[in-house]
Amino acid sequence: MNERTEVIVEVWPVSADDVGLWLISGTDAWRSEPIRKDSDPHTAVTELLKANDASEGVKLLHSTSWRAEETAVVLTYVAVVGCGAFVRDKWQDAAPISPALPDAVGKPIAVDATEAPIPRYIDVLMHGLRHLSFLLQTDSAARTALCGRWPDHLAQFRPALAGMYDHEHGEEPITLPEGVEAR
Repeated sequence: MNERTEVIVEVWPVSADDVGLWLISGTDAWRSEPIRKDSDPHTAVTELLKANDASEGVKLLHSTSWRAEETAVVLTYVAVVGCGAFVRDKWQDAAPISPALPDAVGKPIAVDATEAPIPRYIDVLMHGLRHLSFLLQTDSAARTALCGRWPDHLAQFRPALAGMYDHEHGEEPITLPEGVEAR
């Protein structure tokens, strides 16, 4: 049988309050069924948000990466969802997001330069947050959407170039130099 690879989307819905950043979906992203021929990835993401009662208050929706996983190509989005004073007032199952998470779970899985990456879900989430931090510095529309406490919270997630790790020496991701802003 000649089966084809499917395309699905996942959305990591994040919110911020005075306490910090929160993954409002709990401990994982929300993932779609395979995208229908009469639809598109953006529509699939908005449907996921609506199905999880998170479509109101979306301030930023951005695709951050893709990867092959089993029989599908997964398109990853981060949704910035506004909230009131405290995220957990609306999202009781929301999980706090800390820049210390990567230290707790260890470095990403090292692969050779020509091999496909093997990201763990925590790597995908951390990449998405560093991506938001990069957008805060380089994209005026994103900077407008990421107002309030977002700049303070995202400052802990220094923008990193995708996949640029020095695995031989166990260093952190290669990041933009301190103070560099492309406004």
